[in-house]
Amino acid sequence: MLISNPIPMTILLVEDDEVDIMNVKRAFKKNNISNPLLVAHNGIEALELLRSKAVDAPKPKIVLLDLNMPRMGGIEFLKEIRQDQELSALSVFIMTTSNEDGDKIDAFNLNVAGYILKPLSMDRFIAAVSTLNSYWTLCEFPE
Repeated sequence: MLISNPIPMTILLVEDDEVDIMNVKRAFKKNNISNPLLVAHNGIEALELLRSKAVDAPKPKIVLLDLNMPRMGGIEFLKEIRQDQELSALSVFIMTTSNEDGDKIDAFNLNVAGYILKPLSMDRFIAAVSTLNSYWTLCEFPE
């Protein structure tokens, strides 16, 4: 018997493209995913959010990360969180247009949980988000 966690896990989307942000929100809605979704528009904004000491702010355990962003891109962000003892255990899924082997190698060398290419058709994107939801629903994360 599956027992669901009563407190939905907060997810951080790090994405600079407003259309992609809306697509993620639409895919969450289509899949009835009620997890709180925080949005940062680049790596610097995401680090500020993750390192915030605000007590009432839920700390994300999962990050959906674009690679190509202004100010601080995804690989730089990954390097930064992997060196930070408090953030190094975050589960990070790349969602990017980059099909470059170098980006894939860099991402997996920085322990990403998955690498998803976009743009997918909306149907395929909704299915991909459904799969991600199944993953993070089944996984146990430390407090």
